Amino acid sequence: MREIVLDTETTGFDPFSGDRIVEIGAVELYNHMPTGETFHVYINPERSMPAEAFSVHGIGPDLLEPPQKPEPGAVTLRDKPVFAKVGQKFLDFVQDSKLVIHNAGFDMKFLNAELDWMGLPKLPMDQAIDTLAMARQRFPGSPATLDALCRRFNIDNSNRTLHGALLDSEILADVYLELIGGRQPDFGLSTQASSSATAQAEDDWRPAPRQSPLPPRITAKELEAHEAFVGKMGDGALWKTA
Repeated sequence: MREIVLDTETTGFDPFSGDRIVEIGAVELYNHMPTGETFHVYINPERSMPAEAFSVHGIGPDLLEPPQKPEPGAVTLRDKPVFAKVGQKFLDFVQDSKLVIHNAGFDMKFLNAELDWMGLPKLPMDQAIDTLAMARQRFPGSPATLDALCRRFNIDNSNRTLHGALLDSEILADVYLELIGGRQPDFGLSTQASSSATAQAEDDWRPAPRQSPLPPRITAKELEAHEAFVGKMGDGALWKTA
């Protein structure tokens, strides 16, 4: 079973009011285990970056108004591809796999808006697994943010000083595995069907006779005592009628 744990960063809250995606990060799970395969891209939103969004993810100081001089290591976006250049690659990566997303409605709204503007097929909502809804159902009344769930499950998120799509996806993968019952691989049970020849050989197996019989464990003294005991029981003793 293939699943994709996914996160996006955006310029705001509503793609239909002009907001755009600026980062996509995704990690692949197979049978609930990370494979090491990832998808990660920064995207030029072709618009300015609101200060409120920048304070959350720290992406795109060169898009602020007025633009800030980027600090070393800062992610600038003017030289990054637009979504139209990466949308098909994204679809090729996720395919029809389930998408594990925290607050899935938000990310799916943005992804489908961007895909629709490109004329690409949109992602059906039933393809998404919402870990926010899962957490609220499992822990009603408790905080269900990603940070709160990391604290609950003792997951190290010390590197998460700002939101980042790939890092958040990696953390969310750990949270998701805890929400579904803990990080317990299935040990390969029932995952690989044996060949018909192997199965037939196993069905036909029979124990072979011993080459040398096992030596008796009863001693001569014990055997003599048993025969004397039976002798006292008379001719009708069960051991004499067999």
